[in-house]
Amino acid sequence: MRIAVIDGMGGGLAAQVVSQLTGRLPEQVELIGLGTNALATAAMLKAGVKRGATGENAICVSAATADLIIGPIGIIIPNAMMGEITPRIAEAIGSAAAKKVLLPVSQNHFEIVGVEPKSLAALVKEAVSRILTLVEARG
Repeated sequence: MRIAVIDGMGGGLAAQVVSQLTGRLPEQVELIGLGTNALATAAMLKAGVKRGATGENAICVSAATADLIIGPIGIIIPNAMMGEITPRIAEAIGSAAAKKVLLPVSQNHFEIVGVEPKSLAALVKEAVSRILTLVEARG
């Protein structure tokens, strides 16, 4: 199983997810970090991913081969995250066959109705729990 964790800006959200997943996944699960910029990728590498890549093409190619994609909801919204999510990235992630676990982190130009406001720590904890459940279900 291949899990792609995607983030931008400073990569703080993805780094928190990665650090909580590190050591809790079966050995055969490949956890990769994909950053929209080098800072985000470096944060994920520091948090524990074994491999990382940066930029639009790396994200698009890797999204197509992932079994599970994790990141803030902005990764499927063109021009989100201060413009770091290009329309091509949003389309590649949204169109990927992989299951997506998206954290409802606020975007300046979008409002997500019906989602209870939670702290980033609570969102990360829920996402990690869901990821572990999905990995376990796949055997």
